Amino acid sequence: MSTSSQRAIVTLTNIAKSYNKRQIIEDLSLTVNDGEFLTLLGPSGCGKTTLLRLIAGLESADAGRITLDGKDITHIPAERRRVNTVFQSYALFPHMSVLDNVCFGLKMAKIPKQERLERANEALAMVRLSDYAHAKPSELSGGQQQRVAIARAVVNKPKVLLLDESLSALDFKLRKQMQLELKRLQRQLNITFVFVTHDQEEALSMSDRIVVLKEGKIQQIGSPKEVYETPDNLFVAEFIGETNLFRTKIERQLSDGVYQGCIDGKHFEIRTELSLDVNTVVSTLLRPEDLRINEISSQQSSELLVGKVIDRIYKGMTLDSTIELDSGQILQVSEFFNEDDPDTDHSIGQRVEVSWVPGWEVVLLEQDA
Repeated sequence: MSTSSQRAIVTLTNIAKSYNKRQIIEDLSLTVNDGEFLTLLGPSGCGKTTLLRLIAGLESADAGRITLDGKDITHIPAERRRVNTVFQSYALFPHMSVLDNVCFGLKMAKIPKQERLERANEALAMVRLSDYAHAKPSELSGGQQQRVAIARAVVNKPKVLLLDESLSALDFKLRKQMQLELKRLQRQLNITFVFVTHDQEEALSMSDRIVVLKEGKIQQIGSPKEVYETPDNLFVAEFIGETNLFRTKIERQLSDGVYQGCIDGKHFEIRTELSLDVNTVVSTLLRPEDLRINEISSQQSSELLVGKVIDRIYKGMTLDSTIELDSGQILQVSEFFNEDDPDTDHSIGQRVEVSWVPGWEVVLLEQDA
């Protein structure tokens, strides 16, 4: 998405929604920018699918306002919104050909036959399925069926395309292929995509921005890099990727934005924009790839955290190690593997020390953690 274009295409203002007296969404406001790939990410029951259905008009908000391209659509029925939805099940008509499936919405809109055939064939070409126009859905793979569902949705030229867990039924390899395909289509069509998933890796690889939700409330909105590297709270840090959490007592301020903190009796420089008082207890977060481990002998004392390797997994480019510190805390460490470097080939039971590059840590106050 072009960073120069930040025009709002969808706005949700003070939205509330309950089911059977259970509050699903409460006072939520969100802006979706024109032409972006926005992902709603969170665990089951966090309200992401409900938000999608509210935008689509498949549910009515109890309170609040929804606009599409500047027009209030809060009370406009789904069929009159220029929004289309691709569901997890794809919902293709099994008795119809691929071409007829794509034409269906245009036929209901009473578009002349020649025009709807031209638009349908153009949409099939876009999803690279022209050769399957006369096939039945049952003759297609899961990925091909998904592309038919997308073609059927985009042929109506919606302002926004909504995708509800639409990759979850695919196997791992096909899912990876379709992530790339969806992103390619989104760029080609220049249509706003709002994508729902609970898969953090999927969100990181596809999105321009991610909205992280918990219990119907927005925890953070940002680029994949922002939500991964600078999470606003512990929920975001733990939900998006793995993280190591260190309870840290601030001992003194060394300079602007630099403090000395005590972790497991060892002293470390902690960098943060927070203004911290001496004896404040904070949480220091470090991703597995931020940590470094080196061998030490059992006789050697270290000013770094010390423990032993209790597990390791070779993943080709990386070696993922599980470290049990002498304090009992378990850490996850991911390092690029170099078979010619003995420091990256750790054996189970080996004594190691753990460090990190100063400034790579994220510091949260205890109430945020």
